[in-house]
Amino acid sequence: MRRAVCPGSFDPVTNGHVDVITRAAALYDELVVAVLVNPGKAGLFDVDERMALLREATSDLPGVSVDSFSGLLVDWCRAHDVPVIVKGLRAVGDFEYELQMAQMNRELAGIETLFVPTAPQVGHLSSSLVKQISAFGGDVSHLVPPAVNARLVARRGEQGAS
Repeated sequence: MRRAVCPGSFDPVTNGHVDVITRAAALYDELVVAVLVNPGKAGLFDVDERMALLREATSDLPGVSVDSFSGLLVDWCRAHDVPVIVKGLRAVGDFEYELQMAQMNRELAGIETLFVPTAPQVGHLSSSLVKQISAFGGDVSHLVPPAVNARLVARRGEQGAS
């Protein structure tokens, strides 16, 4: 069975993330989308919310599951017998950083990395930009899955009420 993990913070998941996940899912029998738990960083959505939004966004993709991890990704990979990390690339700057990480992960644990360039129509998306646009009342409905858009609108309403 061919297994891989697609890690990230996914705060929130964008259509760019879904593009990479969908394409990676077509290459592997099992793809785990793993949400990074970073206790030192407060996200817009907590880990459980991000996982729920990812499950909804990927519910139609066979072989895709959602999990979370903290610490080193290679430790999670070893514990779950996952030999490949799938990373989406948006720009040249992404490649330089991700190549360094891939080389280190291979050296540390023999874990390979597959780079998937984002499709041109979603290559400009980032969770940070989506959060910023949404916080200022901008329409991000075409940038994120419907459930994410609904949560962003609700969150904006919650923040406006306080």
